Amino acid sequence: MSVANVARPESAQKVLSLYRQLLRQGNQFAAYNFREYAKRRTRDAFHENKAVEDPRRIQELIQKGLKDLQMLKRQTVISQFYQQDRLVVEGGLSGRDTANHETLRQKDTGWD
Repeated sequence: MSVANVARPESAQKVLSLYRQLLRQGNQFAAYNFREYAKRRTRDAFHENKAVEDPRRIQELIQKGLKDLQMLKRQTVISQFYQQDRLVVEGGLSGRDTANHETLRQKDTGWD
């Protein structure tokens, strides 16, 4: 039995754990666009590197993922200081608030 075969399940467990942590942390963003970008970027990065078999390269990718996780933790805390109203796609207001008062929503046409 080779060392690579023994270490592989442990490495796979680390990778799966890192993937889950990154997705969960990405869900912590206050802004919908940042939240969706973080989740999409995480999925794409893991999908892009799923065929990597070199143990050294796997360790490099895990270390990069851990750095990215730390960065996401910092950024999600910062994003929570600047929360805005939820978007309609997030189940936010769609023209009326909870007290049935009309809410004016004006689309910016971009022609200033």
